[in-house]
Amino acid sequence: MNVIIIEDEKPAARRLARLLSEQQIEVSTMLHSVDESIEWFQNNPHPDLIFLDIQLSDGLSFEIFDVVEVKSAIIFTTAYDEYALQAFKLNSIDYLLKPIDDEELETAVKKYRNFKPENQKISVDFNDIKKLLVNPLEREYKKRFTVRVGQHLKIINADDVECFYSENKGTYAATSDGRNYLLDTTLEQLDEELSPQAFFRVSRKFYVNVNHIGDIISYTNSRLQIKLNRFNEQEIIVSRERVKDFKLWLE
Repeated sequence: MNVIIIEDEKPAARRLARLLSEQQIEVSTMLHSVDESIEWFQNNPHPDLIFLDIQLSDGLSFEIFDVVEVKSAIIFTTAYDEYALQAFKLNSIDYLLKPIDDEELETAVKKYRNFKPENQKISVDFNDIKKLLVNPLEREYKKRFTVRVGQHLKIINADDVECFYSENKGTYAATSDGRNYLLDTTLEQLDEELSPQAFFRVSRKFYVNVNHIGDIISYTNSRLQIKLNRFNEQEIIVSRERVKDFKLWLE
């Protein structure tokens, strides 16, 4: 099976390739933009299957197929629910919401294999979905948080947060000035609010900001210990199952 990935976030592309490798599927090519993909399709045989991110850095990935006639099966990958839902209207195999779950990926691959595309023509009308995506909004992540301090409200910039952590059923933001603030949220809610370029959830208890990491140390059982520039009240350990993704994220 000849598989390619079109994804503008290189850590996400590498993670998807690793998940596919665990299913004995090797990715032959990774492309990261509309222009790069157009050039590649014009000069290479089309693959059996494309993992296609809808929103690329230089535009919607459907723009690729304004220039190139697609001859491949497609599994959409997206962080945007409204985009993904439209994929049902297309003759695609499946769609996966990011961050991609390994079990959902396995199900999508099985669905592709049962589809038997060699026995039928694959055609996708991208115009239908493009009409629904006029002026698509870029994903916005929280840039500031409001917390109560006594009778006052304080604004905390996300860039100033070294880590978010849970303790005694509360969620706290530890800032670069050495303060800890109780937030009216949960780490699970932060999953949708924090920029994945700046923040990584290293365990059930901690989100860390890459811009405030002072040191990373090998720890027991193939784990990693993170030292932040200011926060030192608790050990921050990257859980073993997240170490690989954490290393990819750092790149």
